Amino acid sequence: MNTNAVSGHWKEEFDEAALGAWAGRLRRQLRAPRVSLGLVFMTPQFARFAPQILEVLQVHAEIPLLLGCTSASLIIGAREIEDAPGLVVSLFALPGAELRGVHFTQAQVERAGKPRYWELETGVAAAQLKGWLVFADPFHIDAEAWLRGWNESFAPKPIFGGLAGGDPSQRATQLFLNGRVFDEGGVAVALAGEIELLGVISQGCTPIGETWTITKAEGNFIHQIANRPAYEILAETFLQLSPEEQRLARGNIFIGLVVNEYLHDFTRGDFLVRNILGGDPHSGSLSVSALARTGQTIQFQRRDAAAATDDMIAMLNKFSRRLAGRKIYGGCLCDCNGRGHALFGHPNHDAGLVQEKIGPLELIGFFCNGEIGPVGERNFLHGYTASLALLAGP
Repeated sequence: MNTNAVSGHWKEEFDEAALGAWAGRLRRQLRAPRVSLGLVFMTPQFARFAPQILEVLQVHAEIPLLLGCTSASLIIGAREIEDAPGLVVSLFALPGAELRGVHFTQAQVERAGKPRYWELETGVAAAQLKGWLVFADPFHIDAEAWLRGWNESFAPKPIFGGLAGGDPSQRATQLFLNGRVFDEGGVAVALAGEIELLGVISQGCTPIGETWTITKAEGNFIHQIANRPAYEILAETFLQLSPEEQRLARGNIFIGLVVNEYLHDFTRGDFLVRNILGGDPHSGSLSVSALARTGQTIQFQRRDAAAATDDMIAMLNKFSRRLAGRKIYGGCLCDCNGRGHALFGHPNHDAGLVQEKIGPLELIGFFCNGEIGPVGERNFLHGYTASLALLAGP
């Protein structure tokens, strides 16, 4: 039995007294002398009560550091609760952990640029850091610029998390840090001491064809692959697939770019998957949603429900071998809102696979407007991805 983490799902209407009693019962289920960290995710129906909810949770569940955000769909245990009102909470007791919660803003992102800027702004020294867990607003912050700055300050330390969700009819989300509610920027917790952040990034793709080397690129345009027109290589890769694979790949082909060229072999997890924005059969060039470089290794990828399942299983199986002998206190799953029932045709796909392959596990999470996680030694913003972060002891 895990005595260092406990989770709960509140699905009633907001009632301060009832919620307080529920939070107290949740705290008593955690058979540890003190709580180190609390995570909370709630649907937009509770947004107007958010300040009261945070206060109730901190007081009655005795949470010294609480963070989270809004989302239309929630995750707890092996369940994915899609488009139903509620909130989920996890309490973690993390022996030897050194934790620091921060809120950052777009104004800070725009001022960044000096060496060690983010270390000074957050008060977190990169040398002691074990990893970040981050939730950010997708509408009022340049997430790509923010992540570039944090990579410069903190990479290769991992950054896991996701971009918050809310009412789809409004461009608004909420972020939570202790008793405060923010409608922009990001909230994060830095982990140090005896707690490590381990994780899996499943980008929902399966490789097709062989690996190739870019021989001419400019910005986000790939002109030549293996000294041949890039479009020609893409067409050849597609035509070499079986008829069934061609059916699955039509309209679902992406490009995977290797991040670390010093590896001897390239496997799943070594490629950063990005969109192919267009191709010109006359010039032979491809446009992709990434900055490509000459000499970079690439492999085309297929993304669909079957490919996403294969990739998730393969990444979790590989990850499980890293966990041998490690104490796992719990995890946070940030899942793209394009996954779930809409992609797989049934509920609980990703959360269920996590429990099947590396559980039983205290798991909490939400469906995102973008997922954050490392590929190689740098952290990226992803789409159609499952980002799983585990709180691990020695």
